[in-house]
Amino acid sequence: MEGSGMTRGPGTAGDGTDEAGAASEASEASEAKGTKGTKGANEAEGAKGSHGDAGTGPAGAGGRAPSSPHPPGAPSGRTGWRAATERALYGPGGFYHRPEGPAGHFRTSVHASPLYARAVATLLTRVDAALGHPAELALLDIGAGRGELLTGVLDALTTPGQRGAGERSGAGAGDLVARLRPCAVERAQRPAGLDPRVEWRDDLPAPGSLTGLLIANEWLDNVPVDVVEVDPDGVPRQVRVAPDGTEKLGDPVPPADAAWLADWWPWPRATETGPDSDPDPGLDSDPDPGLDAEPVRDDGPGTEPVRDDGSRPRAEPGSRAEVGAPRDTAWARAVRTLRAGLAVAVDYAHTRASRPPYGTLTGFRDGREVRPVPDGSCDLTSHVALDACAAAGARAARAVTPVLHTQRDALRALGLTGRRPPLARASTDPAGYLRALSLAGEAAELTDPAGLGDFRWLCQPVGPVAIADVLPLSLPLPLPIPPRDGSGPPRAS
Repeated sequence: MEGSGMTRGPGTAGDGTDEAGAASEASEASEAKGTKGTKGANEAEGAKGSHGDAGTGPAGAGGRAPSSPHPPGAPSGRTGWRAATERALYGPGGFYHRPEGPAGHFRTSVHASPLYARAVATLLTRVDAALGHPAELALLDIGAGRGELLTGVLDALTTPGQRGAGERSGAGAGDLVARLRPCAVERAQRPAGLDPRVEWRDDLPAPGSLTGLLIANEWLDNVPVDVVEVDPDGVPRQVRVAPDGTEKLGDPVPPADAAWLADWWPWPRATETGPDSDPDPGLDSDPDPGLDAEPVRDDGPGTEPVRDDGSRPRAEPGSRAEVGAPRDTAWARAVRTLRAGLAVAVDYAHTRASRPPYGTLTGFRDGREVRPVPDGSCDLTSHVALDACAAAGARAARAVTPVLHTQRDALRALGLTGRRPPLARASTDPAGYLRALSLAGEAAELTDPAGLGDFRWLCQPVGPVAIADVLPLSLPLPLPIPPRDGSGPPRAS
């Protein structure tokens, strides 16, 4: 469950721009409250997971926990991680059907502060203006949990002074709430007490049926994927897992997965001294060495790629990857629900230039990061290859290039700064000063570059919406998208 709240002291004297202290406190509070999404120590250090010993288990998992009893009727044999995750999260008695809901085990940005919903409300008003204030404006929340984000946005739009950071009402904005069609997509039953204006669905609306804003906050990380590991002979193989979390290597990866890995997940190469690069050079590494690598040929599953000169680079044994093709498909399908508007995916992510060498699969239970066990007792999550999703979304949006931002930059563009209020206000309006100070701490947590602020916002425009009109940021992160069909990368919007 969520931990205790952090203690915030008074701001420093001056112009009220001191954010560093609030951000530091926010980061500590985030760890105390079990915020989902920050990198585990194993992943940050490039620590190697194991499928056979009794040590650390898969990367990011901490130590091995005692095996949990199987739920009634649960299979006892091993399957791939994709099937195991599907059953553990969304099957009968699965994690996302538990009565306490996801918020009972971890916090997302939605749970961290109502300021997040206010920022989404600000973004919604800008999208509405960019679309010319349509007769019906959709707000689609995919992976809606218990509807907390939609509830917060409706509150922000209907409570005086709550419509996002200083956003002014434009022409037609006054009737936005009347035109709004909020919709939640979640594979769980509708929660009791949810605002009756919110439509509740267990699947996406029809393609091309919506005009407005689609947001998927920490959804893609829970789309189940298979895990692959390189065996001692350098052959990538499927990882098979039992309900108690024990693993063994199975068959070589099938052709479709091998093709995705060849496009999107370059393996660390074995050398005389081990992997030939820093295991985590950083999400923003530029240029992308994978795009300029020497051409290789893939002879099919169970074989290593072949260079043009006939030599075979050998993958580092023990390297792991999460095959993100199901997430690409899911994101493309989500983008296609829009006739016009903006689709935003928010998640912790990596790109082709900086794939973690041992994967990121982990679990969350009761506010703590735990060993991933596919028995329904914990959340199962892994970081998202968001550049691969971006390529799929660009194809779905008919060649309009998406943009990638950090959450810190995106929220600042929506008015959240984390600045402390002027200390002089403490003597003239003590209660107001304390409220403003509390909000500054919450904003600092949401934008902390060492925590939630390091999340990535993948923004995919559809139709007439231009990113510059809704998120005016001059320096988006580099997002190289290698073409599959020889036609070159999608054009810029």
